[in-house]
Amino acid sequence: MSETTTRPAPGAHIADPAALGLGAFALTTFVLSVVNAGIVPAKVEPVVFGLAFAYGGGAQLVAGIWEFTKGNVFGATAFCSYGAFWLSFWYLTGHTDLSGAGADLHKGLGLYLLAWGIFTLYMTVAAIRVSGAVLVVFILLTITFFLLAFGDFGNSTELTKVGGYLGLLTAIAAWYASFATVANFTFKRTVLPTFPR
Repeated sequence: MSETTTRPAPGAHIADPAALGLGAFALTTFVLSVVNAGIVPAKVEPVVFGLAFAYGGGAQLVAGIWEFTKGNVFGATAFCSYGAFWLSFWYLTGHTDLSGAGADLHKGLGLYLLAWGIFTLYMTVAAIRVSGAVLVVFILLTITFFLLAFGDFGNSTELTKVGGYLGLLTAIAAWYASFATVANFTFKRTVLPTFPR
């Protein structure tokens, strides 16, 4: 007589790190987007640096490593990558002397944002198979990166402001996905739908 044993999924004992990763991404994106949208003066942008290092960068990297442990390639790639984005943003804008770039600074920043837009675009394709909530985040983020990139390439404050407002929508969508993950787990039922695929 043979006995069938069911092995638990990899990392089944680990809580879903998506709530942390999405929450860290949302909050940091929200604060920077308020600056980009021109809602507060650009001179207060340094308030983002601590968030970019600790929450957007550090917390997302931790969430990404946990996603690797759970066997989630999409979550691991997304959270580790955007954690690295925020750490690079913290270093680039807060600890790098960019004065030598002169008038070409906007071209360099535009290239930086464009590259992240391209990465986000192909992650958006993969997000189609994750959930509707995550897909909305990636669609909005892709558009945000491209608007901010073209805003820098064209030295256009108007495009940057529009990118800032799209960033706010992106943050709200990511907060919703994070909140849904926490609430649905806590209440042990679907309180907020994420429209799984």
